[in-house]
Amino acid sequence: MDEIDYKILKGLEKNARISITELAHKVSMSSPSVRERIIRLEEQKIIEGYTTNINYKKLGKSLEAFILVETNRCKSFRNFCQCHSIIKEFYRLAGKYSYLVRVSVQSIETLESFIDEIQRFGNSSTQIVFSSFRKSIL
Repeated sequence: MDEIDYKILKGLEKNARISITELAHKVSMSSPSVRERIIRLEEQKIIEGYTTNINYKKLGKSLEAFILVETNRCKSFRNFCQCHSIIKEFYRLAGKYSYLVRVSVQSIETLESFIDEIQRFGNSSTQIVFSSFRKSIL
């Protein structure tokens, strides 16, 4: 990894749909060279995939929350998370809480119902998101 690779990653992180030509221009290299570097970064699993950021508010899901869950039924809870549609992502944690779950819902009532549902796995603590900011990691 050199400085050019980091510039390529930063460009892709900002816009994964950027054309190779435009990205090559931004990093002052030829398109074939940039394409080769991207392929190498993919082969090295530095780039694992390309994703879409969905605006859930535009889909009527204006309430986002993070829920910390303390459970000793990890396998059951993991299976529950994989099957539940309002869960956008979840993480296994070390420490007091076993999981951090991110949900997007259309109403406080839906969130309350979901929290009631997860109580069968253990204790939880809910944090409602007021606003969010995404920072580049590169």
